[in-house]
Amino acid sequence: MSTAPELSPLTPRAAEIVSAARVLLEEEGRDALTVRALADRLGIRAPSLYKHFSDKAAVEAALMERGLAETGAALHAALDAALHSAPAEEPVGAVLRAYRRIGLAHPNLYRLTTSGPLPRQRLAPGLEEWAGTPFFLAAGEPYLAQALWSFAHGMVILELDGRYPEGSDLDRTWSEGAHAFTARRLLVERPGAEAQG
Repeated sequence: MSTAPELSPLTPRAAEIVSAARVLLEEEGRDALTVRALADRLGIRAPSLYKHFSDKAAVEAALMERGLAETGAALHAALDAALHSAPAEEPVGAVLRAYRRIGLAHPNLYRLTTSGPLPRQRLAPGLEEWAGTPFFLAAGEPYLAQALWSFAHGMVILELDGRYPEGSDLDRTWSEGAHAFTARRLLVERPGAEAQG
Protein backbone atom coordinates (compact mmCIF):
# COMPACT_ATOMS: atom_id res chain seq x y z
CA MET A 1 0.00 0.00 0.00
CA SER A 2 1.42 3.39 -0.92
CA THR A 3 2.02 5.92 1.83
CA ALA A 4 -0.57 8.65 2.30
CA PRO A 5 0.52 12.26 1.98
CA GLU A 6 0.95 14.15 5.24
CA LEU A 7 -2.20 15.97 6.28
CA SER A 8 -2.09 19.68 6.97
CA PRO A 9 -0.50 20.15 10.41
CA LEU A 10 -2.75 20.98 13.35
CA THR A 11 -1.89 22.21 16.81
CA PRO A 12 -3.19 20.00 19.63
CA ARG A 13 -6.03 22.46 20.26
CA ALA A 14 -6.93 22.60 16.55
CA ALA A 15 -6.97 18.79 16.45
CA GLU A 16 -9.35 18.81 19.41
CA ILE A 17 -11.61 21.24 17.56
CA VAL A 18 -11.61 19.03 14.45
CA SER A 19 -12.44 15.96 16.56
CA ALA A 20 -15.38 17.77 18.14
CA ALA A 21 -16.48 19.00 14.71
CA ARG A 22 -16.43 15.46 13.39
CA VAL A 23 -18.61 14.17 16.23
CA LEU A 24 -21.05 17.05 15.67
CA LEU A 25 -21.07 16.41 11.91
CA GLU A 26 -21.65 12.67 12.25
CA GLU A 27 -24.34 13.07 14.90
CA GLU A 28 -26.31 15.96 13.42
CA GLY A 29 -25.23 16.52 9.79
CA ARG A 30 -23.56 19.31 7.87
CA ASP A 31 -26.25 21.93 8.51
CA ALA A 32 -25.67 21.58 12.27
CA LEU A 33 -21.93 22.19 11.89
CA THR A 34 -21.81 25.89 12.74
CA VAL A 35 -19.15 27.88 14.55
CA ARG A 36 -21.57 28.56 17.39
CA ALA A 37 -22.63 24.91 17.78
CA LEU A 38 -19.01 23.79 17.68
CA ALA A 39 -18.00 26.37 20.28
CA ASP A 40 -20.89 25.31 22.52
CA ARG A 41 -19.80 21.71 22.25
CA LEU A 42 -16.27 22.67 23.25
CA GLY A 43 -17.48 24.93 26.06
CA ILE A 44 -15.86 28.05 24.63
CA ARG A 45 -16.99 31.29 22.98
CA ALA A 46 -17.29 31.23 19.18
CA PRO A 47 -14.60 33.91 18.60
CA SER A 48 -12.07 31.65 20.32
CA LEU A 49 -12.31 29.22 17.39
CA TYR A 50 -10.93 31.86 15.05
CA LYS A 51 -7.60 31.70 16.86
CA HIS A 52 -7.20 28.23 15.36
CA PHE A 53 -9.22 28.33 12.11
CA SER A 54 -9.81 31.31 9.85
CA ASP A 55 -13.40 30.32 9.16
CA LYS A 56 -15.88 27.45 9.14
CA ALA A 57 -14.64 26.41 5.68
CA ALA A 58 -11.18 25.77 7.18
CA VAL A 59 -12.70 23.40 9.74
CA GLU A 60 -14.61 21.65 6.96
CA ALA A 61 -11.41 21.34 4.91
CA ALA A 62 -9.68 19.66 7.85
CA LEU A 63 -12.60 17.23 8.07
CA MET A 64 -12.46 16.60 4.32
CA GLU A 65 -8.76 15.79 4.60
CA ARG A 66 -9.54 13.17 7.21
CA GLY A 67 -12.38 11.80 5.10
CA LEU A 68 -10.15 11.50 2.03
CA ALA A 69 -7.30 10.01 4.06
CA GLU A 70 -9.54 7.36 5.65
CA THR A 71 -11.21 6.51 2.36
CA GLY A 72 -7.84 6.30 0.60
CA ALA A 73 -6.41 4.07 3.32
CA ALA A 74 -9.41 1.72 3.12
CA LEU A 75 -9.23 1.55 -0.69
CA HIS A 76 -5.47 1.01 -0.81
CA ALA A 77 -5.74 -1.74 1.83
CA ALA A 78 -8.59 -3.46 -0.04
CA LEU A 79 -6.73 -3.31 -3.33
CA ASP A 80 -3.51 -4.57 -1.76
CA ALA A 81 -5.34 -7.45 -0.06
CA ALA A 82 -7.10 -8.37 -3.31
CA LEU A 83 -3.92 -8.40 -5.37
CA HIS A 84 -1.96 -10.39 -2.82
CA SER A 85 -4.58 -12.98 -1.95
CA ALA A 86 -4.30 -16.49 -3.31
CA PRO A 87 -5.90 -16.73 -5.75
CA ALA A 88 -5.91 -13.00 -6.49
CA GLU A 89 -9.29 -11.36 -5.94
CA GLU A 90 -10.81 -9.17 -8.64
CA PRO A 91 -9.60 -5.63 -7.79
CA VAL A 92 -12.66 -3.74 -9.06
CA GLY A 93 -14.99 -5.59 -6.71
CA ALA A 94 -12.60 -5.19 -3.78
CA VAL A 95 -12.34 -1.43 -4.28
CA LEU A 96 -16.10 -1.03 -4.68
CA ARG A 97 -16.85 -3.03 -1.52
CA ALA A 98 -14.38 -0.96 0.52
CA TYR A 99 -15.76 2.30 -0.86
CA ARG A 100 -19.32 1.31 -0.04
CA ARG A 101 -18.35 0.21 3.47
CA ILE A 102 -16.64 3.46 4.39
CA GLY A 103 -19.30 5.65 2.78
CA LEU A 104 -22.13 3.93 4.64
CA ALA A 105 -20.18 3.83 7.92
CA HIS A 106 -19.61 7.61 7.96
CA PRO A 107 -22.49 9.08 5.97
CA ASN A 108 -22.21 12.72 6.99
CA LEU A 109 -18.43 12.85 6.61
CA TYR A 110 -18.88 11.13 3.25
CA ARG A 111 -21.42 13.75 2.14
CA LEU A 112 -19.19 16.60 3.29
CA THR A 113 -16.18 15.18 1.46
CA THR A 114 -17.94 14.35 -1.80
CA SER A 115 -20.65 16.98 -2.32
CA GLY A 116 -20.15 20.39 -3.85
CA PRO A 117 -16.87 21.82 -5.14
CA LEU A 118 -13.76 20.37 -3.51
CA PRO A 119 -11.58 23.11 -1.97
CA ARG A 120 -8.39 21.65 -3.39
CA GLN A 121 -6.29 24.67 -2.44
CA ARG A 122 -7.06 24.00 1.25
CA LEU A 123 -6.17 20.30 1.14
CA ALA A 124 -2.83 18.58 1.64
CA PRO A 125 -0.99 18.37 -1.69
CA GLY A 126 -1.42 15.02 -3.39
CA LEU A 127 -4.13 13.77 -1.02
CA GLU A 128 -7.00 13.72 -3.51
CA GLU A 129 -4.92 11.92 -6.14
CA TRP A 130 -3.60 9.39 -3.61
CA ALA A 131 -7.08 8.64 -2.28
CA GLY A 132 -8.41 8.03 -5.79
CA THR A 133 -5.45 6.02 -7.10
CA PRO A 134 -7.00 2.63 -6.19
CA PHE A 135 -9.81 3.33 -8.68
CA PHE A 136 -7.22 3.87 -11.40
CA LEU A 137 -5.21 0.79 -10.40
CA ALA A 138 -8.36 -1.34 -10.36
CA ALA A 139 -9.72 0.03 -13.63
CA GLY A 140 -6.41 0.33 -15.48
CA GLU A 141 -7.43 3.40 -17.49
CA PRO A 142 -8.14 6.96 -16.29
CA TYR A 143 -11.56 7.49 -17.88
CA LEU A 144 -12.74 4.06 -16.86
CA ALA A 145 -11.48 4.83 -13.34
CA GLN A 146 -13.45 8.09 -13.30
CA ALA A 147 -16.56 6.25 -14.48
CA LEU A 148 -15.99 3.58 -11.79
CA TRP A 149 -15.78 6.23 -9.07
CA SER A 150 -18.88 7.95 -10.45
CA PHE A 151 -20.79 4.65 -10.29
CA ALA A 152 -19.60 4.03 -6.73
CA HIS A 153 -20.43 7.56 -5.58
CA GLY A 154 -23.88 7.47 -7.12
CA MET A 155 -24.60 4.10 -5.56
CA VAL A 156 -23.51 5.27 -2.09
CA ILE A 157 -25.56 8.47 -2.26
CA LEU A 158 -28.67 6.66 -3.51
CA GLU A 159 -28.27 4.05 -0.78
CA LEU A 160 -27.78 6.72 1.90
CA ASP A 161 -30.84 8.58 0.64
CA GLY A 162 -32.98 5.42 0.64
CA ARG A 163 -33.82 5.94 -3.02
CA TYR A 164 -33.87 2.29 -4.06
CA PRO A 165 -37.22 0.49 -4.05
CA GLU A 166 -37.97 -1.64 -1.03
CA GLY A 167 -36.65 -5.15 -1.49
CA SER A 168 -33.84 -4.14 -3.85
CA ASP A 169 -30.86 -6.48 -3.62
CA LEU A 170 -28.16 -3.81 -3.42
CA ASP A 171 -25.39 -6.36 -2.88
CA ARG A 172 -26.31 -7.78 -6.27
CA THR A 173 -26.50 -4.31 -7.85
CA TRP A 174 -22.98 -3.52 -6.61
CA SER A 175 -21.81 -6.93 -7.84
CA GLU A 176 -23.32 -6.37 -11.29
CA GLY A 177 -21.53 -3.04 -11.49
CA ALA A 178 -18.25 -4.68 -10.52
CA HIS A 179 -18.73 -7.36 -13.22
CA ALA A 180 -19.52 -4.74 -15.87
CA PHE A 181 -16.46 -2.61 -15.06
CA THR A 182 -14.25 -5.68 -14.85
CA ALA A 183 -15.42 -6.83 -18.27
CA ARG A 184 -14.72 -3.39 -19.68
CA ARG A 185 -11.26 -3.32 -18.10
CA LEU A 186 -10.44 -6.69 -19.60
CA LEU A 187 -11.59 -5.47 -22.99
CA VAL A 188 -9.31 -2.43 -22.71
CA GLU A 189 -6.38 -4.61 -21.60
CA ARG A 190 -6.94 -7.36 -24.15
CA PRO A 191 -9.16 -6.38 -27.08
CA GLY A 192 -11.30 -9.34 -28.03
CA ALA A 193 -11.22 -10.86 -24.52
CA GLU A 194 -14.91 -10.16 -24.03
CA ALA A 195 -15.83 -12.06 -27.19
CA GLN A 196 -13.64 -14.99 -26.15
CA GLY A 197 -15.00 -15.10 -22.58
